[in-house]
Parts: sequence; C-alpha cells; structure tokens
Amino acid sequence: MNAVNAASEHTTPAPFDHDVIIVGAGPVGLALAGWLAQRSATSSLSVALIDAREPEDSAGDPRAIAVSQGSRTLLQALAWPQDATSIERIHVSQRGHFGRTLIDRHDYDLPALGYVVRYGSIVQSLAQAVRGTSVQWLHRTHAQEPVVEHDGVTLQVETAGVSRTLRTRILVNAEGGLYRVQSPAADAGQQDDAASATPQAALQRAQKRTRDYGQTALVGVVTVSSPQAHMAWERFTDEGPIALLPMGGARDADFALVWCSAPVEAARRAALSDAEFLAELGAAFGTRMGRFTQIQGRAAFPLGLNALDTLVSGHGRIAAVGNAAQTLHPVAGQGLNLGLRDAHALADALAQHGATPLALGDFAGRRAFDRRMTIGATDTLARLFTVDFPALGALRGLALTALEFVPPVKTALARQMMFGQRS
Repeated sequence: MNAVNAASEHTTPAPFDHDVIIVGAGPVGLALAGWLAQRSATSSLSVALIDAREPEDSAGDPRAIAVSQGSRTLLQALAWPQDATSIERIHVSQRGHFGRTLIDRHDYDLPALGYVVRYGSIVQSLAQAVRGTSVQWLHRTHAQEPVVEHDGVTLQVETAGVSRTLRTRILVNAEGGLYRVQSPAADAGQQDDAASATPQAALQRAQKRTRDYGQTALVGVVTVSSPQAHMAWERFTDEGPIALLPMGGARDADFALVWCSAPVEAARRAALSDAEFLAELGAAFGTRMGRFTQIQGRAAFPLGLNALDTLVSGHGRIAAVGNAAQTLHPVAGQGLNLGLRDAHALADALAQHGATPLALGDFAGRRAFDRRMTIGATDTLARLFTVDFPALGALRGLALTALEFVPPVKTALARQMMFGQRS
C-alpha cells in the first residue's frame, strides 16, 4: 500500500466494517493492535489487523532489534520476549582519535539502558498477545490502494485470490508505504491538467524528509573470544560506525553486528570469506573483546533517512506509524522505539476521542516534538560521525569527552535515547 486515492463523488455510504483497520503486522502494528484491544472495554472500538504473511513466517528471523528501556516500559504490560538480552553499559568511542564516553544504567537507577531482541521473538510475543482478543486478524491478505471518503476509508483486500471491500473510519498504515493524501480542492492548483481530468483525485507524492547517507550496513551475529556481558559498543571509524549489541548465546559471547561503510567497501566485504571478514572487522573494531571467531547471517542494506512531515493524512482519516512514518539510520537504534511511542500515543488518542479525525489530530500534535527531536538527533549523529574530515575527528573527540565532564548534557542525551519526549 503505497498511495491513496481521494473519492471525488459522494454517494450514500455503506456501513462500516470496522472503526480502525491496521495494515501491517510487524512489531509496531501488532503493538498498536494489542494496546487498542486492552482499551476496548472503555473505547468499544472494532479493530482489524491485515498482513500479507502469517506471524509464524517470521518465527525464525534472527535479526536483532534494539529496544530502549522506555519501550520496555510500554510493552511490558502487553508482551515481552523471554530471550531479550539487557544492555547495562554502552561504550562510545572513535577509532584513531581521542575521546570516549561510557553510559551506565547505575547512573540512572534503571534495570537496563535497553535490550536486544530478535525480530522473530518480539513478533511472536506480540502476536500471542493479540490472539484471543477482539481484534480481527486477516492473515495472508493483501491491501490495495485505499479510497478516502468524507466519512471514512474504503479498502480493497484480497485473500487467497478472493477480493472484497472493507470500510473503516480510520486506517493506520504500519507496513512501510510512505504516502500522504491531499484534499483535491486544496491541491487543484498543483495538479496538472491530465490529473485534474481523472474521476479520482490525482495521487500525490508523499511530503517527507529524505537523505541518502551514501552508506551500506553489513549486519550479522558475531561471536567473540573475550566477551563483556551486557555491554554494547558504538565504535566510530573514518568509514562509519560499528555497533555491537549483546545477544546472549553461549557464555554471552554472541553480539549483533552493524557495520556501516561506503557501498563499494560493503559489497567487497560481503563477498569475503568468513575468516577474511572477521580479520577486517577485528582490525576496524580493535581487541576490546578479544578476537572475532564466527559470523552468521551476513546481510547488507543501504542507509538513508525517510521521514514523513506529518503522521496524519486523508482528511484526518489515515495515520502512519513505524516504518510507514520513518526509517532512520541505525546509529542510535531509535527506529523501532520511535515507532512504538507513536503507536502508543495513537492508541491513547483513539481510546479518548474515538475513531475520528479529532483523535488523529490530537495524536499528530502530541507526537510532533518527539519526532522532531529524535529524527534530528539521529540524522545529526549519522552525519557528524560519518564524515571523513581530519578536523572533525578532534571535534568529535571533544564532544565525547565533554559528555563525561558535563553530566547534565550526558543525562539529557541518554534519557532522550531511552525515553524520548512523551506527552
């Protein structure tokens, strides 16, 4: 679902099938469905969840996700994977330059700074929480382009080759398509003649903030010879950051790897043998945890920023959360956490105001500041620590050192990364 049509003709509306339809059953879509189900006793909202896959399809997905302490607080009353590994300390440094900072949970009187969970584990835990609730879950169902009407949204869906039409008061996009609906009347001056002549309003390009970081992330799970349990590492190099996140495993020796570099270098490393890859990783990261002895599940993906200017479109009838709202550089591990805060705020607004444009307006207003802060901070870090310019190395070192000697600044940054700005 990557575009939206706005209906140009008003006819007698058909009954609504649901108050809220959520498209996308990843962690954010599932969490939103679960939170709405928890509030059903007071809100009486009819909720449907649509996804093209079965939840079991992702059961074995080993990808690692960083979940902040704030997100753990939001999720713990809903679901929590048993194999999550806590992060108690974060060591941040840069290769070849002075300066480092250490963030420790004890400084904030918290059980952990965050957690590392496997994608498959968190999806299965959330899916279990949604099963048996009032949420109607449509598996292996594909959604087509929605049509926005004056009082709701019409959505064509297809299950096992059979198509049908669903009507909902509010549609939530949680599957990753970035789009925005504009009012045909307001945008008439911006549409070309061909678009204006169509019976439906022309499809509008999403207004979003984008940036190509010119980097590719290599990910996988590595094993080290001298692990430091519950320690996460962010090591900045001239090519880009290297992150290592604890994943437990035998003797707590397994760590999720995110290695960012230029696309050409990433492609070359992706083709290396395991031994050659581990040798280069060791040279780039150093010997703080001994040798890298094993790598599993190597994969690569390009890095960029894509963030919608607003979370609400379609005359106040469509909301975007999770990857549908923003995809961020992994440098600070904020993507999922920001999406969960968005979804939790949306659940609160819908429970308070019902499935109405008022709810979505309240939701968008409450989330604006946190999104601006989190997206801006992540974008700044990604650019500040990925530019290969000699003078910047010294400035970055000063910034890292300053965090150690100016505790209020360090605390403010740590709390933003852990909890965001929730209203």
